[in-house]
Amino acid sequence: MVSHSKSRILHILNYLWQNTDAEHYATTADILTYLDERGISCDRKTIPGDIQKLCDIGVDIEEERSRENRYSLSSHLFTLPELKLLIDAVESSKFITTKKSTELIEKLSQMSSTHQATELKSNLYISERVKPMNEQIYYLVDNINTAINHRKQISFRYFHYDQHRKEVPNNDGKRYRFSPYFLVWNEDHYYTVGYSEKHQKIGTFRVDRMKEVNILTADAVEKPTDFNLPEFTRQVFDMYDGSSETVTLLCKNDMMNYIVDRFGDAVETSPIDYEHFAAVAEVSVSQTFFAWVFQFDGDIQIKSPELVVDRYKAMLTNALGK
Repeated sequence: MVSHSKSRILHILNYLWQNTDAEHYATTADILTYLDERGISCDRKTIPGDIQKLCDIGVDIEEERSRENRYSLSSHLFTLPELKLLIDAVESSKFITTKKSTELIEKLSQMSSTHQATELKSNLYISERVKPMNEQIYYLVDNINTAINHRKQISFRYFHYDQHRKEVPNNDGKRYRFSPYFLVWNEDHYYTVGYSEKHQKIGTFRVDRMKEVNILTADAVEKPTDFNLPEFTRQVFDMYDGSSETVTLLCKNDMMNYIVDRFGDAVETSPIDYEHFAAVAEVSVSQTFFAWVFQFDGDIQIKSPELVVDRYKAMLTNALGK
């Protein structure tokens, strides 16, 4: 058996990281067995000193002194609820492939003890129904992020799907030239926000529709000093491109959650009868707003102004092909 005094403390830390947490302890005998299996000679009197050295550099180790001392790494980098939240986000994301989801979840699980990792993955199900197939997305994101950090332009090809679900290149297959400012996550998709040379204005591109992203040597076009990202994304992603109107909605009582989710908890509401209430809100009259109302199958109705009601009726008529 070879002595490995220099690496012994790291082995002890690794063992505590993998096998202990606030509810699971390791005894001195457990640690000695682990070290022995790795050819590291040590006696039980050495362990408390090694543990103390770890504590001295800030490792949070809980010690229970008794005939057989017990130790645990009482705090990992993430708490169990935090890891569960991250894992659920990865699992449900339509942007991350099934293969990459599995890899990321495994890595996240390693941020906890093996006991907690088992608990984290016990009810896990990764659905392939809405997962993408393109593993290149992660490299695209990395290139865009690098360009943002170094304030460089990028070039890329962009595509859309035709009626046969085939990829069709945009811009006649020519490369776009773009100065990326931000990466934005919206509705389970990644977008890059920046200045488009082709469109001569700030715009967005969906990352999963981009191909062959190259970082250029040219410096990015400077972002306008008054550029407001939250306002820009609100306009672009919520499609607030219609005229602004004060609209009254007639809603069934169990629709209140949806009204608050859409317009905020300061929205003006008033009871109408035992089953309904009215909500008054400033909205951008657009197809997005009409589609939002339509999904509730009459439980939320547009009552005024008449001009908005007529536009909604016209949209429904067009949708029926009449």
